[in-house]
Amino acid sequence: MKTFPVITSTISAQELGDYIKEKYNLDSNLECKLFRTGMNHTYMLSSGKIKYVLRLYCYNWRSKTEIQEEISLLNVLKENGLSVSFPIRDKNTKYIQDIKAPEGLRYAVLFTYAKGEKVRFMDSSSCFAVGELMAKIHKVTENKKLKRSIYNKKSLLETSYKKLKPYFSEALPEMEFIKAIETSYQDSHFEHTKQGVVHMDIWYDNMSIANKTDITIFDFDFCGNGSQILDVGYFCKQLFYIEADKNEYEIKKESFLKGYESITKLSEKELKLIPMAGLVVFVFYLGVQAQRWDWSNIFLSENYLKMFVGRFKSWAKYYQIENL
Repeated sequence: MKTFPVITSTISAQELGDYIKEKYNLDSNLECKLFRTGMNHTYMLSSGKIKYVLRLYCYNWRSKTEIQEEISLLNVLKENGLSVSFPIRDKNTKYIQDIKAPEGLRYAVLFTYAKGEKVRFMDSSSCFAVGELMAKIHKVTENKKLKRSIYNKKSLLETSYKKLKPYFSEALPEMEFIKAIETSYQDSHFEHTKQGVVHMDIWYDNMSIANKTDITIFDFDFCGNGSQILDVGYFCKQLFYIEADKNEYEIKKESFLKGYESITKLSEKELKLIPMAGLVVFVFYLGVQAQRWDWSNIFLSENYLKMFVGRFKSWAKYYQIENL
C-alpha cells in the first residue's frame, strides 16, 4: 500500500503538551488543548489561572530567521514596558523548538497569555487605549528594520494579484477593481511618512482587553517593515466594518486617532493616506488567503470574492478614493 506525503498535519495536543512541559519545566498538571488551526496552529496550556499560548508554525510558512526577528522585536517591546504577549525561554534558554512533523520540520514558540478578553464592539475609551499602545509600539520601532518582509506595492498588491489569478478570471469586475487599486497606488505616495516596523494585523481578534483600557496586543506573525500608517489604516478599516452605524464609527475612529496622537502626531499627509493604507492591507490579506489555499479554499469562490471586494468598494466610496 502506497504511503502518501502530507501537506499539513495536526499534531496531537497530548503529545505536544507533554513535550513542551518537559522542555520548559512547566507544571505537569497543565492541560494542552488545540485552540485553532489556520495560518499557524495555536495550542493553549492551562491549569486554573496559569495559562500559556503555544504557536506551532505551519511547514514552510516562516523561516527560523523570520521567527527569530519576531522574537527579538517582542523582547524589545517588552523591555520598553509595552503590553504585548512575549516569548518564553525553555530550560536551555532556547525560544524556538524544532518539531519534526510528517510534512517536515516545523517550529514552535511558547508565549505569555494575554489577560482579558477579545472585544469586538469596543467603546471609545478602548479605542483610545488601542491607539495609544499602537503609537508607543511605532515610536519604539520607528526607523528600525527587521529581516522580514518589506511592505510596498510589490508585496501588498502586485504579488497578491498574482496569487489570485489562478483562482479567478481577470475579466471579473472584482479582479478589475483590484487591478485599479494596484494601478492607483504608488510607493512614492508613502514617502516622507514615518517608516519602521509594522504589526500589520492589529484588530480586536489580536488583542485582549481588561477593564476597557488595559490592552495587550499579540500575534506579530505578519510583522515587517513599511510605512507605519499601514497599521493605522488597517485598524480604521476593521473598525469601519464592525460598526454598521457610521456615526459610531466616526466617534470611535476619532478616539483611536486621539489616543495615537497623544503619543506621536500624524502629519496631514499621513492622515490623508489612511483610506488607501487600509485598502491595500486588505488586498494583501486577500492574497494571503489565496496563497494559503489549504485552509481557505472552502470559501475562496467568486461569491466570496464579490463579498470581499464589495467591502473594498464601500470603503473607497465612503472616503472617495480617487480613480476607484
